[in-house]
Order: sequence, then structure tokens, then C-alpha cells
Amino acid sequence: MLSNTNKGLTYADAGVDIDAGNKAVELMKDSVKATYRPEVLGDLGGFGGLFSLMNSDIKKPILVSGTDGVGTKLRLAIMMGKHDTVGQDCVAMSINDVLVQGAEPLFFLDYIAVGKLDPVQVATIVKGVANACQESGCALLGGETAEMAGFYAKDDYDLAGFGVGIVDRDKVITGENIKAGDVLIGLPSTGVHSNGFSLVRKIVLERQNMKLDQYVDELGMTIGECLLTPTRLYPRPCLPIIKNFTVKGMVHITGGGFYENIPRVLPKGVGVDIDVTSWPQLPIFGLLQKWGNVDAKEMYRTFNMGIGMIMIVDEKDADAVLKNLADRDEKAYVIGKVVDSDVPVTLRGGVFHD
Repeated sequence: MLSNTNKGLTYADAGVDIDAGNKAVELMKDSVKATYRPEVLGDLGGFGGLFSLMNSDIKKPILVSGTDGVGTKLRLAIMMGKHDTVGQDCVAMSINDVLVQGAEPLFFLDYIAVGKLDPVQVATIVKGVANACQESGCALLGGETAEMAGFYAKDDYDLAGFGVGIVDRDKVITGENIKAGDVLIGLPSTGVHSNGFSLVRKIVLERQNMKLDQYVDELGMTIGECLLTPTRLYPRPCLPIIKNFTVKGMVHITGGGFYENIPRVLPKGVGVDIDVTSWPQLPIFGLLQKWGNVDAKEMYRTFNMGIGMIMIVDEKDADAVLKNLADRDEKAYVIGKVVDSDVPVTLRGGVFHD
């Protein structure tokens, strides 16, 4: 009789379950197919996703790509055993970045790496990805689920994605024509989105020693539910503005907050003057600042502070843009103006003195 040390090994013995992978694919098939646009060729399961541009009416098509992950927000999802929202975070982080160049999202691919493959868990994550793709108007063209036994802990996983959009070369939003007097229109965020969670976890789990199922009166929900609120998708509110107006610049407020992201679209010699009292403040940010004794400037350098997307338009177009958004029940706020300045970002109002 062979000893255990001489037993013939299988991939499953090494911690990789091919059957579980096949089951996960079967469970996610319908969600993925529901995202397909007419340009998608082939079916789920090929070595590569096929997407035709033959029917595009864009004269000088430019593809715009973006890639990102959900980051350490996943730790909270794992701790709570709640995996149905992080898929939207994954899509939003890439698709919102593609959008700011003026591009319509076309397709998205996801990558999930797990320690131990749970087909239902993976299908739940992918369903969230697929739902977000549908809302953004893009196809979930493909993806990869990697079972990496011995690399990730049994219950751990990572989630990242890659999005591609299309825009006419003449309509790429670059920020190069931004000038003093232009208006900043801010679209609200849904919360912390997917940035700053290393600081969030330090404040909530270490400094406050809170449990994620602890109810917080100011939030009207548990702290965990609030923090897992998915990143907002901005294609639906913004694409009609991009198509019908001249948008000079767009800023997705992600890691780096206001101070790091806004300067990325500004030409030399101009800055922005922003009134931080011009939009409603979300309670979660005030709580995080108080609980962590975080300086105001650090808050605006780390978090979106309630504004997830900024559009910069000519002053003469501002009212029409705001009306277009209001007519579609989209909230938006004039949060500041472009000024002649060597200082890229000036915040005033509230804790920032005029």
C-alpha cells in the first residue's frame, strides 16, 4: 500500500478546485450576458473578449482605458461577509476615470483572486460587477477568477478591473482650454466611495474600536453598512452633458481628494476657488474627522468629502447644464470657480477661512 507521502497528487490537493471554478462560471453566466451590447461578438468562455467598432459613427475614434481595484475596502466586505456591493466599486473606479476624458464606456473586464474559491461568493461579486456595467451602459466582456491557495488566506480575495471607452479625437476632454471665470459643477458622492480606507479602518476599528454592526444614529444605519455603500457610477448623469455641452474639464475625486486630483486637469496659471459650504455635508465625513481628530486639510486631501465628480464649464453654459441635470432629477451644485492663480486649489468657507 502506498503511504500518504507517495499518494498521487491532484490540483485539488494543492488547494485549487477546477470544478468549483466551472460552477462559478455557470452561476455568473446570465449576469454577464445581460450586459452585452450589440457590438459584443462571441460568447462567454473564449480566450479573449471580442468587441466590434465597425458600426461606430465616430469619425476619429480614440479608445480610452483605465484600470483600478477596490483596495482595502474589501477588508470590510470580508469581515461583514457582504460581497454584493464591491463589484460596483470595481467598475466605478475605472469607468469613472474613463468618463472624465469624455469617453462613453464600451466594455469592462474583471479580475478576482481568491484563497479558496466559493462559487456562490464569486458569482455574487460578479453579479455586482455586471449590474454596474449595465447601469454604465458597458458590456462585461470577460474576466478571470484565480484561485491562489497558499497565497491568499482562505476567506481573502482581491478584486480589480479594466475598462475601455470611446471618444472622438476632437472631443477628448483635456482641460487645456480651462480659463479664469469657468464654473465648477459638483455631483454628489454616495459616501466614502473606495479611497482612504486604510485611514478609515484605523479610525473606526483601531481608534474607536467599533464593531461593523454597530448602529450609528447620525448615519441611520450601522457603520459597516455606511462604509460599504458602493462608489457612485457617473456615466448616466454625465454623458448627456458631455454630448450636448462643451465640458472643458472633468475630475473624478478619488485617492488624493481635492488637492491632488483637481490640479491634474488645470493648465498653468489658473487655480480653483472652492466654497466647501456649497454642497450638503455627508455625516460620515464629520464623524471620521471627529473620531480620528483629523485635520481639515488632510480630510480634503484623502476623501471626496461628498463630491465625487466635478465638471468645469464656461460660465455662460453653467445654468443650462444645471437645468439639464435637474430635469433628469440629478443633484448638482456650483461649488466654485476657476481663477488666475499659481495656487492650484484654494478651499474656503467653514473651517477654511475666507
